[in-house]
Amino acid sequence: QVQPVESGGGLGQAGGSLRLSCATSGRTYDMAWFRQTPGTERELIAAISSNGELTFATDSVKDRFAISRDNAKNTIHLHMNSLKLEDTAIYYCAVAQGYFGILPRSRASYNAWGRGIQVTVSS
Repeated sequence: QVQPVESGGGLGQAGGSLRLSCATSGRTYDMAWFRQTPGTERELIAAISSNGELTFATDSVKDRFAISRDNAKNTIHLHMNSLKLEDTAIYYCAVAQGYFGILPRSRASYNAWGRGIQVTVSS
């Protein structure tokens, strides 16, 4: 069973950068980063295809965040630049087992989740 494990969160400054990583095991599938703040639904912010050739980022982050992967290490990354206070959230790594190159946008398509990692942006 795939169990993603996130790392790299913590405290960042507005305008600064952070990088999140997510390690998995087994076969490579489409993967994504979601984030959630208290009282809101978990939202998709970036996704990457199993071979890394296709990516997606939501409008709120697409000019500042980039998703990448290193399949040799079974790891994906979220490169977060120009951080804003509203980027403060718990970030979750998710795997869409069975999906290759589809980049599903529905949360229901992701069937393996990390525990989440806190990112806090301060002014």
